[in-house]
Amino acid sequence: MMQKFDVLIVGGGMVGLSTALAIRHLTEFTVAIVDTQSIPNITEQPDIRVSAINAASKQLFEHLGVWQQITACRHQPYQGMHIWDSSGIGQLDFTLQDIGARDHNGQLGWIIENNIVRAALWQKAQQDSGIAFFTEEKLTHITQGESEVFASFASKPPIMANLVVGADGANSWVRAQANIPLTFRDYDHHAIVATVACEQGHQNTAWQVFLPTGPLAFLPLNSSSNNLCSIVWSTSPEEANRLLQLDELAFNQALTAASDGKLGLVSLQSERQAFPLRMRYAQQFVSERFVLVGDAAHTIHPLAGQGVNLGLKDAAVLAQLLAESSTSVYSTKLLNQYQRWRKADAIEMIAAMEGIKQAFTPQQAPIAFARGVGLSMLNKLKPMKAPMIKQALGINGHLPTLLKH
Repeated sequence: MMQKFDVLIVGGGMVGLSTALAIRHLTEFTVAIVDTQSIPNITEQPDIRVSAINAASKQLFEHLGVWQQITACRHQPYQGMHIWDSSGIGQLDFTLQDIGARDHNGQLGWIIENNIVRAALWQKAQQDSGIAFFTEEKLTHITQGESEVFASFASKPPIMANLVVGADGANSWVRAQANIPLTFRDYDHHAIVATVACEQGHQNTAWQVFLPTGPLAFLPLNSSSNNLCSIVWSTSPEEANRLLQLDELAFNQALTAASDGKLGLVSLQSERQAFPLRMRYAQQFVSERFVLVGDAAHTIHPLAGQGVNLGLKDAAVLAQLLAESSTSVYSTKLLNQYQRWRKADAIEMIAAMEGIKQAFTPQQAPIAFARGVGLSMLNKLKPMKAPMIKQALGINGHLPTLLKH
């Protein structure tokens, strides 16, 4: 007999699993998750792929009952951000004191390995009898009927759902099935990620320098010595390839020089990986009986670390709108509400990232000097810094219930 669910989620990453748990937290709708990617083992060596989880996303994880499990494994809170321009005199420092915030325990955010977040969400979802996992085969095609969607596997029986959620990443198969066009722009940057040790420690601070070739971030990691960081070094494809070809000593020297020695000598502690950076923006976030969340709907430059937080907000918004609809898991009104709410946020974030990136592209000396003066002035004006800090915390704008205290 064909199994039927209210919601089918394609993709069991952080955003897909959060969407499933959020829907179950607020509704009685049944959920199917299709994902063939296994859950990796958590080892003593930190994974090189990490996310900056902001205050709003932490609230989501607390509501879903997974925050305690995440933090019991490995996480690193940070209380400050230090940003500077290698080409000029400007610098910015952010703390919660800049906005007079007394909650969030003084934290601006938490750096957490993606594997740890996904493992906690997966375990929680498996404990919910209203969530079914399909992990043996990928879907082969999706067909729309009059009142439901039929999702087919190569050899397993198909499943039915009233609504399909595409949470299957930047190269979304669901987006293609729904014939949703994509706006696409190559940032002409590759990001190198790795784990490094910093001689002077990370000081519970996220560090970012804007180099002529692109931004370099040092994100603090949990370790007994408080000296490990995850780097995200965004640069041209040619420069990224050159840096990957360097031997370990030469790469360490390049990193130490690029960071102006602010963290002391920097030394590689893991393999290096690089991946291309592209802005993707689905021209529609919804189609009939299809909804896109996370990277399937939008990808942005990692320089502000907001990509996964944007996706987690998608999850919380969709769950809230489904709960408010109460009687039906699908309606045109519901989908249109979701699209209006989430497209506005995504466009704002994409524009902000583009503005920052353009402001720090290589420019003539007088312009670079003026930029540096502007940064230093901004650093002294708390009222002007406040909106930027609230955006980093994820507490600005229209928030769904699951992102609030």
